Amino acid sequence: MEKQPLETGKVAQIGIIVKDIEKTAKDYADFLGLPMPQISQTAGFAESQSMFRGKPSEATAKLAFFNVGEGIDIELIQPDEKPSTWREFLEEKGEGVHHIAFWIKDTKGKVKKLEASGMTLLQTGEWGTGRYAYVDAMDTLKLVIETLENDNA
Repeated sequence: MEKQPLETGKVAQIGIIVKDIEKTAKDYADFLGLPMPQISQTAGFAESQSMFRGKPSEATAKLAFFNVGEGIDIELIQPDEKPSTWREFLEEKGEGVHHIAFWIKDTKGKVKKLEASGMTLLQTGEWGTGRYAYVDAMDTLKLVIETLENDNA
């Protein structure tokens, strides 16, 4: 594997797949002593341009974020029933840690480096000011890597 393919060690979040986001968010709020976060819904394909395994995806998910310091979030993700990396993980492995996300620049270039290292691009998408990519790093890092790029950063 290429050394430092992301050219950063800046962790943005730890993503956890859950079946019941309201219950799990309450459990995390109680455990962390933090207020219950707002639960949001990801955008559908028309806005997010999400692709899963190379095909357009209408998948959405409910999200809740807990900032746990140093700009790092615990992200809870409750997927809908449509095909996505989130749904696939829930069906194959159950609830649990899905990914570690890193802030990066040059999503396309970084994904090419990760693929050259033998990792597989799973899912991509966009939000108002940036984009994300999930890459399967199970063989080497034992989880999925998410890259996050914010055009305003």
